[in-house]
Amino acid sequence: MASTIALFTGLTGLNVNARRLETIGNNIANINSYAFKSTRMIFSPSFSRDFTLGTVPGASTGGSNPSQVGLGVNLAGTQRNFNGGAISNTGINTDLAIEGDGFFIVSRNNEQFYTRAGAFQFNGNNDLITVSGERLQGYAVDDNYNIVTGQLVDLNIPVGKQTIAEATQNVRFSGNLKANGDVATTGASLDFSAAGIAAGTDLLTAIGAGAYAVGDAITMSGATRNGKVVPDATLTVAAGSTVDDLFRFIRDALGIVQDGGFVAGDPTGAAEPGSYTVAAGMVTLVGNLGADNDITFSNSNLTVADSMGVAKASPFTVNKTASADGESVRTTYIVHDSLGTPTEVDLTMVLVAANGNGTFWRAFLHSPGDTDQALQLEVGARVEPPLGPVPLIQFDTFGQLVSPAEITMELDRTNTGADDPLTVNLQFAAGGDAVTAFSDTPTANSSIAAVFEDGSRLGVLSNFSVGVNGIITGGFTNGLTRTIGQLALATFTNPEGLVDAGNSMFRVGPNSGNAVITEPLEFGAGRVLGGALELSNVDLSEEFINMILTSTGYSAASRVITTTDQLIQQLLTIGR
Repeated sequence: MASTIALFTGLTGLNVNARRLETIGNNIANINSYAFKSTRMIFSPSFSRDFTLGTVPGASTGGSNPSQVGLGVNLAGTQRNFNGGAISNTGINTDLAIEGDGFFIVSRNNEQFYTRAGAFQFNGNNDLITVSGERLQGYAVDDNYNIVTGQLVDLNIPVGKQTIAEATQNVRFSGNLKANGDVATTGASLDFSAAGIAAGTDLLTAIGAGAYAVGDAITMSGATRNGKVVPDATLTVAAGSTVDDLFRFIRDALGIVQDGGFVAGDPTGAAEPGSYTVAAGMVTLVGNLGADNDITFSNSNLTVADSMGVAKASPFTVNKTASADGESVRTTYIVHDSLGTPTEVDLTMVLVAANGNGTFWRAFLHSPGDTDQALQLEVGARVEPPLGPVPLIQFDTFGQLVSPAEITMELDRTNTGADDPLTVNLQFAAGGDAVTAFSDTPTANSSIAAVFEDGSRLGVLSNFSVGVNGIITGGFTNGLTRTIGQLALATFTNPEGLVDAGNSMFRVGPNSGNAVITEPLEFGAGRVLGGALELSNVDLSEEFINMILTSTGYSAASRVITTTDQLIQQLLTIGR
């Protein structure tokens, strides 16, 4: 007779195929959802009704198999396909895709979620967020732009806000110094004449019978060093100011190196420049060696004003009695302090000796940005030259640099807010560039130039990019690039065990295992592609085929129900 059990067996077929159609519909609906992972429905037979479990073979029988009738189909579960989708380039630098395993880590209300959808954007604080507002997680950098791993933070990229400046550490030079030029023998000689001059005497009473008073401003202005104007400088007369104080001021303001920078045993054997001598009624000031250090100075370059700013007559008469000589060359370059402030520096190379060991050159450095009274900069040799502690630069008889390969200069930046002093290495043989000392034609001159300087002015973060290892590199308007963060990825032992939290995000599930937080390309994590998005991995043709099979299964199950109904109706007809 007809069995009502067949009705319920058919019903199970209707139910599971309806659920499968829902899964197929969800897959097709998300065909354009970024990084969507398709799901398939898994069926399994329901338990069976046992008529007999079978018998064992006997001496006269062959035994029998179980006699069972199935009672329909069950929904065993769903299985998510975590295979990667196709990668689509977008050109938008906030779009990110993962090629390989792993998930982006995002945070909302202190809860972590995991996603493959990388359509991120900025919020008002320059945090990278999902469309629904979760913040992307990664690693920050310290003050030296080193990545700080171990603790996840909200990734922030302050485009248009973060600034950077870099102090100069190295300047590299290239060129040729004329080895057959004239060796320097003297510096410019200036005679300052005034009544009452004597060494160590009081400035207030010694010169011109009261020419100076406390509070007077003595200003040096308009003097030149071989055509280059020397910055103005002012000395304020104080009680106890002496003649020596005045001429130390003039010497420093002109950038004259005290004692010419030479020591006893200097190869020139000449009188030391950079000194001043005081005799009755006259002070003689001798400048630095080298034609490019020649000084032009006249009476009009030294003026006096009282404490109210009223001009006074200067008691000095200035007479230039000798010019600086010697082969030399001057080049001007820019350095930057720790705040990015650009400052000019003059490097003057002077030929001070030539002998059987080669040629010897003296480096003079001057900068108007030096904050102390002296225009000249402190110079020290990084490698001790053979002629003593003064940084003479030696070239051999083949015109090649012997030592030192670099010297250091110190630029005072007191009360500027910048790191003080600014110490810079001047490199004469580095990075494929070198200074040589070959002979040249009588009409040719020495030539030298700065070809590299690693400091930079103030710059603002203007753009960024994300590398395959997740490192975020920022580009600044001053040409510098710096690491400003790194993406973190999460991997799971069983990603199919993750729980769908909606919006393309997942939570840790009971069977997923704990998240392993790592960097891209580490511990099985894939690589990150910037300016790209992962597409849905739904195979539309496969879904249509499954839809046909599901529809067929549903129709067939319904036929079981209608056939059973017909049999029951026939049974009821017999009963009438």
